[in-house]
Amino acid sequence: MALALDLLGVFFFALSGSLLAARRQFDLVGSLLLASLTGLGGGVIRDLVLGVTPIAFSSPVYLAPPLLATLVVFFLHARVERLGKPLLVFDAAGLGLFCTTGAIKALDLGMNPVAAAVLGVTTGVGGGLLRDVVANRDPQLFDTRDLYAIPAMLGAGLVTLAWVLGWSSVWVTLAVAMLVFLLRILSLRFRWVAPHAVLRPRAE
Repeated sequence: MALALDLLGVFFFALSGSLLAARRQFDLVGSLLLASLTGLGGGVIRDLVLGVTPIAFSSPVYLAPPLLATLVVFFLHARVERLGKPLLVFDAAGLGLFCTTGAIKALDLGMNPVAAAVLGVTTGVGGGLLRDVVANRDPQLFDTRDLYAIPAMLGAGLVTLAWVLGWSSVWVTLAVAMLVFLLRILSLRFRWVAPHAVLRPRAE
């Protein structure tokens, strides 16, 4: 079940990468590379920090979701686009799954709860950040009109707290991932934003 959640997160993030590649008119190879970078990038960063071989390289099954996402966008792009803001929806789904599973993996490998929560956030936002930088787009992570890191922080914090209290399970992880997804979607729907870095930003 844990593997299924991880692969699902890779797939959702990879879909967002392929959709962005399609909008930027990349070719099929570029779409696959951006899908792979988005779906696997956060996990690779996490594993390198943890000092283990990135699971994307040690387990070939992790290469399947980016390939599938690329093919879905290639053959069904028009239908996927008609779903309504699909890039943001798939990104939100990947964020919810990765910030939680990333924190759990760090805890399982012996990291302290605070470090594990930070790595959970890194897993959640890392792939999207790499996607936006490579595609020459302003990273969503730094968009002042958007909540991106805060839902990831909440999700990673909650699963870490559940682990400390002895309540950790696949179902708790899935429930927290759903909460992160809903918070991200609601923030987009109602335009919730985080406070600026200063109390009263200087007018440009």
